Amino acid sequence: MRRNCLLALACALAALPLSAHAGEATATLHGDRDGGVISRHLYGHFAEHLGRCIYDGIWVGEESDIPNTSGVRNDVIEALKAIQIPNLRWPGGCYADDYHWRDGVGPRDERPVRVNIHWGQVLDTNAFGTHEFLNLCELLGAEPYLAGNVGSGTPQELRDWVEYITYDGDSELAELRREHGREEPWKLKYLGVGNENWGCGGEMRPEYYADLFRRYATFCRDLSGNRLVRVACGPNGGDRKWNAAVLSRASRQMQAYSLHQYTLAAPWNDKLPATGFDEAKWFSILHDSRNIENAIQVAEEEMDKVDPNKRIGLFVDEWGTWYREEPNTPGYGLYQQNSLRDALVAGISLHLFHEHNDRVRMANIAQVVNVLQAMILTEGPDMVLTPTYHVFEMFKVHHDATRLPVDLKGPDYEFDGKKTPALSVSASRDGDGAVHVSIVNTHAHDAMTITCGLEGVSSSAVAGRVLTASELDAHNTFAKPHNLEPEDFDGAKVEDGELTVEVPPRSVVVLSLTE
Repeated sequence: MRRNCLLALACALAALPLSAHAGEATATLHGDRDGGVISRHLYGHFAEHLGRCIYDGIWVGEESDIPNTSGVRNDVIEALKAIQIPNLRWPGGCYADDYHWRDGVGPRDERPVRVNIHWGQVLDTNAFGTHEFLNLCELLGAEPYLAGNVGSGTPQELRDWVEYITYDGDSELAELRREHGREEPWKLKYLGVGNENWGCGGEMRPEYYADLFRRYATFCRDLSGNRLVRVACGPNGGDRKWNAAVLSRASRQMQAYSLHQYTLAAPWNDKLPATGFDEAKWFSILHDSRNIENAIQVAEEEMDKVDPNKRIGLFVDEWGTWYREEPNTPGYGLYQQNSLRDALVAGISLHLFHEHNDRVRMANIAQVVNVLQAMILTEGPDMVLTPTYHVFEMFKVHHDATRLPVDLKGPDYEFDGKKTPALSVSASRDGDGAVHVSIVNTHAHDAMTITCGLEGVSSSAVAGRVLTASELDAHNTFAKPHNLEPEDFDGAKVEDGELTVEVPPRSVVVLSLTE
């Protein structure tokens, strides 16, 4: 019996992932240097009329048994407030270039029902329209970011939408807004002129789109003291040809330029599963997630040619992981689970946005509820916060803080002949002088020891939180909504002006350095 028990124990230990000795990394945190502001708008969000993002996810209607405020789920409102959502992009996505704003204003029982041609040809009641969206943004304290219809719309339609929303005089459109229940105009800062016009937004050539953008931008005016940031449609990933053509022809009329880059590490027609994966698929997604930096660099190079003073902001207004839809859900709904792997992708991506904060001024993860790399999943009255949500909550400390440059020398994570940096680190100082350090360890099995010199930082104590789990695909479900959440972290210490951190494998860590 004893021999059999020992044999069983040996077999069980052999089946566990090997954990090598901790990798060694060195770093210097430059608290005496100003790396520019990490805009809170890098932590922006995106909501599209797609699957169950709007209907069931955000909007349930005033008559619903689910607790709501003016038709919007209270649990979603509170969850988004808790991460201090800075902006929300709407109504798409591909949906934007077939959306006509007049369909979504006025009495709801009189609004037309339209076919959503992009996402399953389902019927959209237009119950959630302009007033509902802008009122939601006010509830959240978030800046609205509208994606305007260029693909099937007209310059007149978009300029009328701007007037309806922002004009405080006695025009016909302002009076129409008042008739619909809104006396005072809203403020609208961010206006996207089209979406993915190289693809679902019209299959346009960049030269043609550039001319259209100039036309639309000319008629979308600043009214009643409202000042627009007109956002031109940028490339799919690192498309240098699109960048060069649009920027050379239309940079003078734009205040911002968009970029879309998804992480999928697989062909579009054979995407990876969101859970139930092995280390090979863990590694491939984390490796692929760094492609977003190349796309940013390509855009920046072309932007610098026409805008060396960096007047124009780069908005990465669609990013995130894209997997196979969950079983028994429609493909057009893009409903996927969200695991520890996605939390690490979020941490890496946000760090890259920090590093490019002189040009990258907004980013919008796709999407906020029930679609792609969602913050929140809902099912009837139930709600689940995803691992990605928890990273956004942990990283709130970086909102509008000053980036502190970090020089990092660390090992690579190697797998099957490929490699990616094992560590990603970012640091900032907030308005009260507190210094925060966020760390991502992508390695599936190996802990990492970071020895970090602190220049210009006076600290004698450190506290932290960590998000990690033993399973690569750890995630939260409606049956176990608290399976993966941040916990207190005691693996860091400060001595003699040096920070030492024992970073667990497959983890996100956030530290606070205090006197």
